[in-house]
Amino acid sequence: GSITIHLMNNTELGDERIINELSKTIDINPMPNMTRSNWMSAIVMNLLLYGKGNSIVQPHTHRGYLESLEPIAASRVGFESLSPRDYKILIDGIPKDPRNLLHFVLNPDENQLWRGKGLTISIKDAADNLKQAAATEKGFLASKWKPSLIVKVDAMIDEFSGTEGRKKLMQDYIQSAEQGEPWLIPAEQFSVEQVKPLSLADLAIKDTIELDKRTIASAIGVPPFILGVGEYSQAAWNNFIQNRVRIIATIIQQELTKKLIISPNWYLKFNTLTLMDWDLKTIAEVFGGLADKGFITGNEVRDRIGLSPLEGLDELRILENYIPVDKIGDQAKLLPSGDE
Repeated sequence: GSITIHLMNNTELGDERIINELSKTIDINPMPNMTRSNWMSAIVMNLLLYGKGNSIVQPHTHRGYLESLEPIAASRVGFESLSPRDYKILIDGIPKDPRNLLHFVLNPDENQLWRGKGLTISIKDAADNLKQAAATEKGFLASKWKPSLIVKVDAMIDEFSGTEGRKKLMQDYIQSAEQGEPWLIPAEQFSVEQVKPLSLADLAIKDTIELDKRTIASAIGVPPFILGVGEYSQAAWNNFIQNRVRIIATIIQQELTKKLIISPNWYLKFNTLTLMDWDLKTIAEVFGGLADKGFITGNEVRDRIGLSPLEGLDELRILENYIPVDKIGDQAKLLPSGDE
């Protein structure tokens, strides 16, 4: 939701970014009643979870201009197969032409290639284990008896053999009004033994939770530390952005380009570099070095570190006294001897 979407123009000298009303609609305000971040989150959540590999967005236009891009809840969407290569998308039971909708697909189905099937690795068992571990831990910590006790009753077998009798025994002798209050019991009739309870460590709940979380992280392609397991790793995060996130971004940007862009030279591209974990020192070294070589301007460097542009920093300059690129050959040391 925080990756910028660039509208690009393919030229002979390379790809350049275009800023116009179309790019603003897609990247800033794609849906009037949603923030841009929530809009993209809804698309990806349907793609990965609720839609099981399918996410539908309905474009709305006004007089030929794109007005909004409405994500459709997965519960409202269905599919009707017409042939192995043709289908209809049902929204609230009404058939729609797929050419008029955005259909994002994750992992195409082996038989209906136009349809996604989502995450092929089942994570249900691991998720069930996490639920059970949470329930076990909650029950353990909420237990009334810490530690567990066995109360032996002598000569009262008949009286306290039933549920009501045992309850009366607890109320009369064992239960106390205040926490930590001592018990007063007949020495000849009762024997209390402490049973050392199993701890959470004995139940290996922590190890089970970590293993299940690592299984889920591996299945959905995220670093384990995102699910709270292990230590943060900058390399793992950047690898996650360049692989898993970039794959999903490519799915979305290709469908957006195919269905929304008319010009053969234009396309939409996610700028995944904005999510890379670069500290300020690295940014300054990398982009400062590029500026010294005349590849980028000073204002482009300032933009990378979050500073506003300054007048006079839009020219490409070389490290040699930071002169403009087109003046590099006018240096006195490069002139032949005797020339002015």
